[in-house]
Amino acid sequence: MQKRLQKTALLVVMGAGFVTGSGAVAQEDPAAQCDAMRDIVFDSGHVTSARVMDAAAEAPAYCEIRATALPAIGIEVRLPLENWNGGYYQAGCGGFCGNLHGRGDLINSMVPGLVKGYATATSDSGHHGLSSVDAGWADGNPHAERDWGWRSIGETNRVAMVMIDAFYDSATSPAIFQGCSTGGRMAHMAALRYPDMFDGIISGAPALNETALVGTALAWQVQANTGPDGTPILKADKTDLIGDEVMRQCDDADGTKDGLIADPRACTVDLSVIGCEAGNADAQCLTPQEIEVVAKWRNPPVDSTGKVLAAAGIPAGSEPFWRTWLTGDGAGAPAINPLFGQAFGSYMAFPEDPGPSYSLLDFDFDRDPGRMAAAADMFNADDVDISAFRDAGGKMIVWHGWADAIVPPSMTTDWHARAEDAAGGAEALAQDVALYMIPGMDHCGLAAGPGGIARADIDPLTALENWLENGTAPDSIMVTDESEMR
Repeated sequence: MQKRLQKTALLVVMGAGFVTGSGAVAQEDPAAQCDAMRDIVFDSGHVTSARVMDAAAEAPAYCEIRATALPAIGIEVRLPLENWNGGYYQAGCGGFCGNLHGRGDLINSMVPGLVKGYATATSDSGHHGLSSVDAGWADGNPHAERDWGWRSIGETNRVAMVMIDAFYDSATSPAIFQGCSTGGRMAHMAALRYPDMFDGIISGAPALNETALVGTALAWQVQANTGPDGTPILKADKTDLIGDEVMRQCDDADGTKDGLIADPRACTVDLSVIGCEAGNADAQCLTPQEIEVVAKWRNPPVDSTGKVLAAAGIPAGSEPFWRTWLTGDGAGAPAINPLFGQAFGSYMAFPEDPGPSYSLLDFDFDRDPGRMAAAADMFNADDVDISAFRDAGGKMIVWHGWADAIVPPSMTTDWHARAEDAAGGAEALAQDVALYMIPGMDHCGLAAGPGGIARADIDPLTALENWLENGTAPDSIMVTDESEMR
């Protein structure tokens, strides 16, 4: 599939003098050429700034263009001043997004594309937020919710194509999208809503079903760990105890004792062996209440009839990361999962936003999943019918860490199994979609896990490039082939 740049708007370029199809600009003064990008006129938006950014580390010098796609999608485009490879790379964003800053490496960053010579772009998804867990922007704002849900993907691409055409006056190929977490959800949304837009898509730890995950599963986690007095039952001081016992019981479930749990589904953990004796509760044992919390976390949320509401059990082996996501660190830093759940329920989940008075303890597992139908239509990207993307020749890499404690890997393996059925079997889907499950990896590889595995150990972009070039799905996305995959 050869995606070619389409002119989607009237361009006015003052004093530019660009060269056609060379991958490099013609004038000797790159600052002047970049400055001229401020004068571009395009439909339903405007350029806000353009400046030359010097080469740094592995990244080349580039023209940084900031633009707004109306009503409020902030977009940044980076155009290499030399040695443009002719391609386009678009990055997703994380959490509730809300800024264009702080993306310095693989995860939801333009850097991987820029260092390889791609013209790159990303967006704030349509709003400004104070942090990735800030959803106050969505309060009574369905337009911003729409843009975060899906529209910012297409608008970022549209504006980037205008800038690329003006700067290089050349077609662009290949076109690649990469994102993790919310960015992974955006990757799937791109395949569903914009099936002809990208030649290749990389989806990491995708939050595919926002309402089932952030609306339902995170409420389940909080309610499971809240005692009658309203305080947490399981705290940070027990996470190492649990993690050590899980590793003791599961490390060699795959036949190899290597400090990694290859597939948590292959091991059933019995925490009663570290249970406290009657009348004794200290840091070296688990109370019955603490064991019950872990049991509920391991299993997906259900309603009062036992109906499963989300494929969202917390996997064995994720315990090293529980202080970040589930329990807080015990020294003042709160757990992140409840913050996301609280913000989503307050401002994004329901037809009428309850606001800051909302509590995850109020979530009703019989009533509230059905109340999120409108949000599901706008945010969820778990539809397995990506046939239009596949028919257009698109290739997709999906990866997920087995030790993810916020976006459970079971959500991705469940999607993949359903996608195989929809495609007519595993062999048919594998022609266009490849899944890689990574033992010991935290959410998006943000923190190093057992064996030191983190985001720096994977290179899905090179793997996808090779697939697009030679037509063969990669065996691995690891920087080295030392870790077991699949």
